[in-house]
Amino acid sequence: MDSCCATLKANAHPVQVRKGLITNGDNGFWGECLRGSLNNGTMGTKLTKSLRTENGGRKIKTGVAYSVFTDVNKEVATQTFQAPLLGKQIADPKNVASIILGGGAGTRLFPLTSRRAKPAVPIGGCYRLIDVPMSNCINSGINKIFIMTQFNSASLNRHLARTYNFGNGVNFGDGFVEVLAATQTPETGTRWFQGTADAVRQFIWVFEDAKNKHVENILILSGDHLYRMEYMDFVQKHVDTNADITVSCVPMDDSRASDYGLMKIDNTGRIIQFLEKPKGADLKAMQVNTTLLGLSQQEAMKYPYIASMGVYVFRTEVLLKLLRWRYPTCNDFGSEIIPAAVKEHNVQAYLFNDYWEDIGTIKSFFDANLALTEQPPNFEFYDPKTPFFTSPRFLPPTKVDKCRIVNAIISHGCFLRECSVQHSIVGVRSRLEYGCELKDTMMMGADYYHTESEIASLLAEGKVPIGVGQNTKIRNCIIDKNAKIGRDVIIANKDGVQEADRPDDGFYIRSGIIVILKNATIKDGTVI
Repeated sequence: MDSCCATLKANAHPVQVRKGLITNGDNGFWGECLRGSLNNGTMGTKLTKSLRTENGGRKIKTGVAYSVFTDVNKEVATQTFQAPLLGKQIADPKNVASIILGGGAGTRLFPLTSRRAKPAVPIGGCYRLIDVPMSNCINSGINKIFIMTQFNSASLNRHLARTYNFGNGVNFGDGFVEVLAATQTPETGTRWFQGTADAVRQFIWVFEDAKNKHVENILILSGDHLYRMEYMDFVQKHVDTNADITVSCVPMDDSRASDYGLMKIDNTGRIIQFLEKPKGADLKAMQVNTTLLGLSQQEAMKYPYIASMGVYVFRTEVLLKLLRWRYPTCNDFGSEIIPAAVKEHNVQAYLFNDYWEDIGTIKSFFDANLALTEQPPNFEFYDPKTPFFTSPRFLPPTKVDKCRIVNAIISHGCFLRECSVQHSIVGVRSRLEYGCELKDTMMMGADYYHTESEIASLLAEGKVPIGVGQNTKIRNCIIDKNAKIGRDVIIANKDGVQEADRPDDGFYIRSGIIVILKNATIKDGTVI
């Protein structure tokens, strides 16, 4: 009678295994979280094996399984199998969904948000703010994307439909892009989104839907930041540390710290305190030694705070539990959910040590745009490996005739005739006539062209066509879309006015920056 017999004996130090991760209980903000095979030297827990046969006491090679097959009439035969090595749990983008928050009123960006949602504000000549998180998701392999909208969402919805659909735009395969607009339901009645967390809560049934049952982690993203990020590195850190929530953060200086959520962390990277936009003594109390993040002593003195980027990743079950059961009346992630969750959950910090800008005010928007023209720029939209996507407009190349262009970005479909453009951005379909001078100006462009015959007809009637007329001088200005600026106009704010509201004249002034309104007409000879 045949028989099969194998005896296995192992001597090993205890190793804790949780959720597919191998760990000895240690952790580290920068560390690999003790990942890898069982004989990983960084674990500090060396796993050794000793296998012996029943009869011979013969030492067997480590990491190899032996089986012994015997037959009463035959000699002993052995067969060797290679034991599989246990590896770290790899985050899969197919199990990640992202939620882009685009519903805010954008009051600090007014008047650019008077007729559009904040994520729909044009940036960089031909992009919109929503293209930043959308492109980061696509480049990270995340193709399950929800966008929350509420205020002035018409142009945002139009841009998303043109750019990120299944047919003519970016192809998502088995993924999707879904716009979740604020709506009335039996549960919420006529109540609008009350905050970032409430927006997600009102659509919590969507994330419990059958098609989303395999989503293990949910990314919460903002629609008004400028940065390039590999989100799966962020999610991998979240998985490695077995975190319930992970908050992406940046070192921050004194001048802007009070505008952000600030945190304190321990030496493992776990957040032990979180305070949203503190002021005065509360602000000073949030100072930390940021050498813990890997900054030099000199950098740590310059950046004594750790600021939240407003970019989070939640384990799906934790997010649903927090919103529905634990904190059903909390409406905001930054000021309510995250500070409360720090006390009860494993909330980790993830250092994002690259360019990041919050486009929340007119000044930050203006400065971030003009910074794109510098050489070399701190951020640029072009990267062959991680391109940024936007609406395909199919415009002709820009035509330039005897112009002086210095440190500028000229978008496609423009006509420039014997003009000067310095440290400025010229948006799509822009027209600059003879003798124009643009300096430190962000011109968004136009949604349509005037033909040569239409321009001649308008001029003959004493009207102003779209674009900038002859001999006009513009400094320190944001020109919104479809603006009509006449001849011999001077826009310079020579008096240094910081704030002014002149909507009837077609402009506002914010932080000393003149903002020409969308569709505004500035008549010939006007001086601002």
